[in-house]
Amino acid sequence: MPEHDTERPRPFASPPCYAHEFEPQEAPLLTAAEVAVRLNDLLEGERAGARGLLDMQAGDDAALAGLLAEVARDEARFCAMLARHLSRLGHAPSRQTGAFYAKLAARPTLQDKLRLLDRGQRAVVRLLDELLPSVEDAALRDDLLEMRDTHVRNIKRCAAYLDAWPI
Repeated sequence: MPEHDTERPRPFASPPCYAHEFEPQEAPLLTAAEVAVRLNDLLEGERAGARGLLDMQAGDDAALAGLLAEVARDEARFCAMLARHLSRLGHAPSRQTGAFYAKLAARPTLQDKLRLLDRGQRAVVRLLDELLPSVEDAALRDDLLEMRDTHVRNIKRCAAYLDAWPI
């Protein structure tokens, strides 16, 4: 009987049955119809944000008023980008404004509006994080990544005002 080398571990004949659980899983690509639904949802939300931001009054705070106008321009720019991609992909862009607009308008104070805006911007980032790995179109993916990064930047910019106010 041959002696076994006890210093070296013996290789297994096959990987364990659960090895697939440790391998990275690729997100399934979305169909064109699924992409269109998600893009239209984002478009309606961005339109709601843009309209809501334009309605927000910053009082005597010129810096905050300027910031809100810049964020509104970003929202409007992303509305145009989303509509352009929908049309390019053969789908009709939604003309609806998302429910976020009414929720934002119903908030009694600027602080309440900014807090809701923060939650809305964070929700968009989460949606984009979920969507991006499933989008095959490179041009769309690049624009959605820019949209995500801009939302993250705007969250940080608005946080300075939220942090300055008491809860």
